[in-house]
Amino acid sequence: MSEINPVSLSDSFMDEAPKEECGIFGVFAPGEDVARISYFALFALQHRGQEAAGIAVSNGSSIEMIKEKGLVTQVFDEASLQKLKGDLAIGHTRYSTTGSNVVRNAQPLCCTTVVGDVAVAHNGNLINTHALRSKLKSEGIVFETTNDSEVISQMLSQYYKGDLEAAVRQIAPQLEGAYSLTIMSHDKLIGIRDPFGVRPLCLGKLDSGHYVLASETCALNVIGAQYMREVEPGE
Repeated sequence: MSEINPVSLSDSFMDEAPKEECGIFGVFAPGEDVARISYFALFALQHRGQEAAGIAVSNGSSIEMIKEKGLVTQVFDEASLQKLKGDLAIGHTRYSTTGSNVVRNAQPLCCTTVVGDVAVAHNGNLINTHALRSKLKSEGIVFETTNDSEVISQMLSQYYKGDLEAAVRQIAPQLEGAYSLTIMSHDKLIGIRDPFGVRPLCLGKLDSGHYVLASETCALNVIGAQYMREVEPGE
């Protein structure tokens, strides 16, 4: 009989174990408690990232945001959720792919433009981050974080002139890598999936008829949303 060698589920083996790399969510639901909906959705997506969590909510004129290091239940409580009032929201649970685990790298990220705020939640990695960041720096953009998500938000802030869809269409061809995004202005929510469909993103509908976007269907189940379909690669 051959000798059996036990395998330890620690050290290098665990270092090589799959990591889900961030969860994102978005909801457009006027008249509903979008912050609370986002909270429960992020709780369901907690396995995708345990380093930081955040929710950004638009009240129709500006975007308010709470984000911090820690689990969803550590970052948010009843008092904090009560502060986030609006009709649409995006949320994020973070596992760091680029950028260290510090508060300034937590998401969503929000940029202020002359026509209003734009917020971004990002899952994935860009392979041309250095080139894009260098180009933006040469144009006078100052970065506050070390992650590639801010590259996306800064690009959006440059192209956003009041039409969020037009801005997204301008920046999307410049992004190289595997990613899915939820992007929010004061009155619009957009979801994007990379052309190869490497990072997941699905579309759901609440009982009220309003729409949600999520990394996984488990987020839809917990908020009572009906799964509609996957967002197509490149859509």
